[in-house]
Amino acid sequence: MTDISKAKTAVASRRKFLTGAGVATVAGLAAPSIARAEPKVIKMQAAWGGGIFLENAQSYVNRVNAMAAKDLKIDLLPVNSVVKTSQMQDAVHRGVLDAAHYVPAYWYSKSKSASLFGTGPCFGWSSQEVLGWVHYGGGQELFDELMGSLGLNVVSFFNSAMPAQPLGWFKEEIKDASQMKGLKYRTVGLAADVLLEMGMSVVQLPGGEIQPAMKSGLIDAAEFNNPTSDRDFGMQDVSKHYHLASFHQSQEFFEVTFNKKMFEGLPDELKAILKHASEAENSNFYWNNTKRYADDLVKLRDDQGVNVYRTPDSVMTEQLKAWDIVVDRISKEDAFFAKVIESQKAYAKNVMNYLNLNQPDYKLAYKHHFS
Repeated sequence: MTDISKAKTAVASRRKFLTGAGVATVAGLAAPSIARAEPKVIKMQAAWGGGIFLENAQSYVNRVNAMAAKDLKIDLLPVNSVVKTSQMQDAVHRGVLDAAHYVPAYWYSKSKSASLFGTGPCFGWSSQEVLGWVHYGGGQELFDELMGSLGLNVVSFFNSAMPAQPLGWFKEEIKDASQMKGLKYRTVGLAADVLLEMGMSVVQLPGGEIQPAMKSGLIDAAEFNNPTSDRDFGMQDVSKHYHLASFHQSQEFFEVTFNKKMFEGLPDELKAILKHASEAENSNFYWNNTKRYADDLVKLRDDQGVNVYRTPDSVMTEQLKAWDIVVDRISKEDAFFAKVIESQKAYAKNVMNYLNLNQPDYKLAYKHHFS
């Protein structure tokens, strides 16, 4: 074969190769793509119909959805969308709901020990330290043990350490604990036992029913949680006497609970997202809510004529005495309750010893600048 013939053959081969490659490329482009699976949707019902707590629940959901959008999405439903608040834990247990956002005090009728996870006695600590006990003092393990003993098919995480709840709204200024005897008062959880011990008549009502109940005279006094929610409920329209600071519920936080079978069926990375988004939301809650509470307290006082008081120490001292009686009584009846109390006391004694020695008197500095 001559050099010219060789060259013509090479060009023809090259053209054939390119033509085939082009066909292959076109065929490849024309092939149908493999469809990505839709993200798993978790139906979560909140115990809140609106207001700042529903915003807080949505904030947790937004964090999860931002991190897991391709694989998992939480669909947040407001209060009573599927079941009533009192039925939410059972609904998650049975798989009617995948998840719920509420507080343990809403289901503590199953076990008084539940109230120790957020609405228990104060051992000189705030809700931040109680969450420290949950994460690093054995609290989560005790909670999981409680779920097992109750036969509940749920996995729970805790977040959003709340400031101490106000004593609440009264028809007159409370200057002494004796004024509280006989009053019909709204609260929830173990706080009901404590205030009964102080001589009050306690009614447990959902948040949305508090203001109408006080307006109609069904109750004489009430608390819910914070100045923002109280203002949204319109408590300033039925009372002008608002008392801040109390030991009846001085440390509380949210519980985010999931159906255990559903949760354990998720990949490890999605389990981690659900857990760590809860921890991240703890910080966001504090930064966001304390500012909102402070702003709304000023509006209640300056714009809506509410008299704002700090609950007298004499009242809070009587609360502590009542807590002692209630805790001692239940501990004698319930070995697990006593076990949780001892665990909490050990943690609080250790951690608060350090904090009480180390923390300066912030109130002294506040007075120095804003007296």
